[in-house]
Amino acid sequence: MTGPEGDPRATGEEPAAGQPRRSGLRNPERAVRGLGAGTLSLEALVLLLAIQPIRVVGGDLSGTAIGAVVALAVAAVVLAGMMRRPWAWHAGTVLQGLLMLGGLLHWSLLGLGIIFALVWAYALHVRRVILG
Repeated sequence: MTGPEGDPRATGEEPAAGQPRRSGLRNPERAVRGLGAGTLSLEALVLLLAIQPIRVVGGDLSGTAIGAVVALAVAAVVLAGMMRRPWAWHAGTVLQGLLMLGGLLHWSLLGLGIIFALVWAYALHVRRVILG
C-alpha cells in the first residue's frame, strides 16, 4: 500500500527491496546542484570581502596572497556555474585544498580554508544522502 504520491513512507511503510529511496524533493539533482553552487558562491563572496580585513588586522598580506585569493574566488564562481558537470564536485573539493594551501601565504587563509572545507564536506554529505 502506498501513499497518494506513490511514496510508501507516507503510510509509514519502508520501500520494497530494490526500489530507490525517495528524498521527497521534486528534482533532487537540481536541489543538490543548487546547494553546491550556493556554497561556492558564498565562499567566493567571503573570500573577496575578507581581503581588506585581513590586510588591516592580520598584518602583511602580500600582492601574491591577494592575487591567490582573487583567483580562488573567480574559480569558485566558475565552478558554481558548472555544477551540472559531475567533475565540478571533485574540482570543488580541490578548491578547498588549494584554499588551505593558501595558508602558506597567510595564516588566515588556512582558517578560511578549514571553515569552507567543513562546509563543503557537509554539502557532499547532503548530496550523498539525497542522491544515494
